[in-house]
Amino acid sequence: MSDILLKITDLSIAFKTEFGWADTLHSISLSVNKGEVLGVVGESGSGKSITFKSILGLIPKEICKISTQSKATLYTGNHCYELMTSDNKKIRGSKVGVVFQEPMSSLNPVMKCGKQIIEAVLLNPEISNADAKKKVLGLFEEVKIGDPIRVFESYPHQLSGGQKQRVMIAMALAQDPILIIADEPTTALDVSVQKSVIDLFKSLIKERNVGMVFISHDLGLVSLIADDVLVMKSGRVVEYGPKNEIFRNPQTPYTKGLLACRPPIDVRFESLPTVEDFNLHENYKPEEVLPKIRTARLKELSLENVILNVENLNVSYEFEHNFFGRVTKYFYAVSDVNFSLKRGEILGIVGESGSGKSTIGRAILRLVDVSSGTIQFNNKDVLQFNKQELLAYRREAQIIFQDPSGALNPDIKIGEAIMEVIGVHFKDLTNAEIVLKTQKLLLDVGLGENYFNRYPRQLSGGQKQRAVIARALALNPKLLICDESVAALDVSVQAQVLNLLNTLKQKYQLSLIFISHDLSVVRYFSDSILVLNKGKIVEYDEADQVFFNPKEVYTQQLIDAIPLIND
Repeated sequence: MSDILLKITDLSIAFKTEFGWADTLHSISLSVNKGEVLGVVGESGSGKSITFKSILGLIPKEICKISTQSKATLYTGNHCYELMTSDNKKIRGSKVGVVFQEPMSSLNPVMKCGKQIIEAVLLNPEISNADAKKKVLGLFEEVKIGDPIRVFESYPHQLSGGQKQRVMIAMALAQDPILIIADEPTTALDVSVQKSVIDLFKSLIKERNVGMVFISHDLGLVSLIADDVLVMKSGRVVEYGPKNEIFRNPQTPYTKGLLACRPPIDVRFESLPTVEDFNLHENYKPEEVLPKIRTARLKELSLENVILNVENLNVSYEFEHNFFGRVTKYFYAVSDVNFSLKRGEILGIVGESGSGKSTIGRAILRLVDVSSGTIQFNNKDVLQFNKQELLAYRREAQIIFQDPSGALNPDIKIGEAIMEVIGVHFKDLTNAEIVLKTQKLLLDVGLGENYFNRYPRQLSGGQKQRAVIARALALNPKLLICDESVAALDVSVQAQVLNLLNTLKQKYQLSLIFISHDLSVVRYFSDSILVLNKGKIVEYDEADQVFFNPKEVYTQQLIDAIPLIND
């Protein structure tokens, strides 16, 4: 028992609902050892986060009922804490550090980062203010933050996603905990930043000899860091054991499905496998796209007309002003970008955060001002459209954003949100015709008519994304821009949405621009790929050519950062 830091036995939890108490976790048992990482994987709603939030007292007792048989013990060497009966507030931070998924939700936006972590350090009454600042700067250096003094004096919004996450890691280490719980700490980060954060965690575990629970839905990431893996589904443990055993020889259809959901890099499937495929057929094998079929498709595309042509596109923002208010410096978000999109083609635009991907998508739709260049849609200059022409253009060119929750009004039912769009643009339709069109759209995206009267809060993340897609298709567009539209989804739900988009592309005869930081997803989904770095094109070619024969070091770095299942 000397190496065990945390031992959970028969953890069962019920949550209060409008219909009474509902069992949510069912007899969860696990252990975490010193110097090792337990990877906890499963889809959203599987119980991953709840398991550890409950033992730390982060769930209100009014809505959470823990079974009296449940036990969670933290071993600190000279003392044991029974977490179900101890004062959890004394344990959190001092013995257990937590790194949450979204740093902007955890950091105070109106307080400088250094001051926020000093508050955590000063919980130890023996440390003075001067020593606390020294410790925080030391923590920033330990988590490999460049220019620690600048970050110390910065507000969260002044930092990149990777820097904010490192600040959160420093905060979790502020009181020298013996156990770190990292809850989806890399989900919203670029693949290159993900890899750097994983490498950081591995070095911290080794140097501090602490234990870690790494919660994620991405088995590729878990394979890079975990020693043992626990797979959860619907509040139950599905599989539990050493990483190599789980990944080499999964025993359940659910685990096999999770492993297969992520787009492979060595083959291309007609459609991505899903967990449901393996639940229905345990030995399910997806159909591969033969190279000759893909070659014929690309040749067919090359004969089609160009629907969108972008030439010398520049988007800049005022960066600095002199004493008289004149602009002295501009920041170029996009510089001299040239590409074309053929009818029926899928163009993938890939790059790290801040590379200009989303800016290009928004510039195409004239959602941001263009400094110079031309954008032609069906041989018409988009930048010269008047108000009426622009309205007509936006019926033919639609965008799907990353966060479906932010794109849907929480107070409007799904059906009404789609009907509203149709009613504004198709004034000759009767209300009955609009209802029928809305119901058909819901069916097309895999949502039944019973979703018509549901509010966004009553839908899962994947279902909300389907509703957003239905709304984008309501105007019968010819161009669909997907801006990180699967980035925040579980790998299993991501596979379902990618398959759906492929199906809808054929049915609605769409041309797509697919924006993402994940090169493996872009390669699977796209016909051609445009790689961006700091607003400039690095590479632009057929998808497999870019992926397997990159010409630039930057592209190779993105490929090398893709988390793969390894042994």
